[in-house]
Amino acid sequence: MKIKSLPIEERPRERLEEHGEHTLSNTELLAVILGSGTKGKSVIALSQELLAQFGSLSALARASLNDLCAHKGLGKAKAIQLKAALGLGQRLAREGGTPKEPITTPEQAYYWIRDRIVHQRKEVFGVILQDVRGNALRWEEISVGTLTQTLVHPREVFAPAIEHQAASLILAHNHPSGDPTPSLQDIALTRTLLQASQILGIPINDHIIISYLGFVSLKQEGIIKVY
Repeated sequence: MKIKSLPIEERPRERLEEHGEHTLSNTELLAVILGSGTKGKSVIALSQELLAQFGSLSALARASLNDLCAHKGLGKAKAIQLKAALGLGQRLAREGGTPKEPITTPEQAYYWIRDRIVHQRKEVFGVILQDVRGNALRWEEISVGTLTQTLVHPREVFAPAIEHQAASLILAHNHPSGDPTPSLQDIALTRTLLQASQILGIPINDHIIISYLGFVSLKQEGIIKVY
């Protein structure tokens, strides 16, 4: 069914204008971004096909421009438009979080940080800065690339905590492969940073490794003890 054949109050653009974007489904939001369908296919049908093909918004965001263009009915202009919109969403998610947002469990840390780094094709390492009550103050990206002790030096990790007077922090990075299991290198780096945290008096509450399949908490794994 074409958008124009729907009652005005059921059209995605009009509903967004009247009631806000939170009332629209993922399919409808994609339809608003794409704007129009193709010959014999409505923009709603095109949006449904994209979500069905890639399986989720996360997978759609990770898709390359060539992958999108390969979808029948999605030309290069629309694919670029879609990549730009999803890219903005990823950048927004990577910006600092809401001040005074409590993080007291690994699950809360995972959901707080997931959308900031889970879509990245390279490993992104950063820290969640916390106040004395465990509230998240902000996210600080430390490095991008293969995770090594050389790229992630203690001075870069703890500099934001000192600058923003954080009481503690949570380490976090992604595994683009999809397997969040910590590597020997992940564990070695964590132990190095734990030693530095004891010297500086800035506790590390956890190290969360994230992928699109889930997460692993090094605190739950027993690698990080209660400070």
